[in-house]
Amino acid sequence: MIQNYTIITDSACDLAPEMLDRLGVLSISLNVFLKDSPAVPCTLHGKEFFQALRDGQAVCTSAANLSAFREMFAKVLSEGKDLLYLSFSSALSCMHATARIAAEELQEEYPDRTIRIVDTLCACLGQGLLVYYAAQQKERGLSLDDLTKDVTAQRLHTVHWFTVDDLMFLRRGGRIGNLSAMAGTLLGIKPVMYMNSEGKLALHSKVRGRKNAVLALAKHFGEECLNPKDTVFIAHADAAEDAEFLKETLQKDYGVVSVIIGEIGAVIGAHCGPGTISVYYFAEHREG
Repeated sequence: MIQNYTIITDSACDLAPEMLDRLGVLSISLNVFLKDSPAVPCTLHGKEFFQALRDGQAVCTSAANLSAFREMFAKVLSEGKDLLYLSFSSALSCMHATARIAAEELQEEYPDRTIRIVDTLCACLGQGLLVYYAAQQKERGLSLDDLTKDVTAQRLHTVHWFTVDDLMFLRRGGRIGNLSAMAGTLLGIKPVMYMNSEGKLALHSKVRGRKNAVLALAKHFGEECLNPKDTVFIAHADAAEDAEFLKETLQKDYGVVSVIIGEIGAVIGAHCGPGTISVYYFAEHREG
């Protein structure tokens, strides 16, 4: 059964354009600027973007403005379709709040259409995993209202674990203090972090050494994953070898069958820095 609604997300989900196209999902872009060129959107991506960060380039990000939401939403509604927008965590961005304003305004213009807005409480490929799940459920025939209820419940089963390579990027984002960042960097301490049930980043533990941090991500997966046969997402910030190591560990030690590896985009990468690696899957519940 063909469902007459469109799923929309945003660029914080870090799903590759070709996957979004395959899923039939539209995406609204957040803004990324190099502080040396604040009037011109940043076009760097992948290795070039993360090399710029390593070279000391400062980057800032901002949410899409109201007109961007109105334009995309109106295009879908004017085609006679309803829509479901799955937003970047409201604890980290105002994308969800801006989308709600656009929805309220457009509902008056399109009273016969239905607009649903869901705060995913997710980021990066955690958000991407939830979008991927939603697209699959739509394909299976779920109605807009049923899918809205489903993803609203599923978001707190969407688990994010990650580690960063350089604590100084977290310091710039206000996640840790100067002394902690400096001491951790000098001692080779790597944080193991997660997304909590409020959609905020939280520190779980600290381990010594990069390999141990990556193995800690795998260990959490082994303890929590509901079904290792489900698709698992891994994201990395110019750390492809570590992503492959994590994939192989999950397959060898925990029987994972399907792994999708993706790159962390500029929106998330600006705050976590190069070398970040993360894993996303469904579990009974999130930490915190």
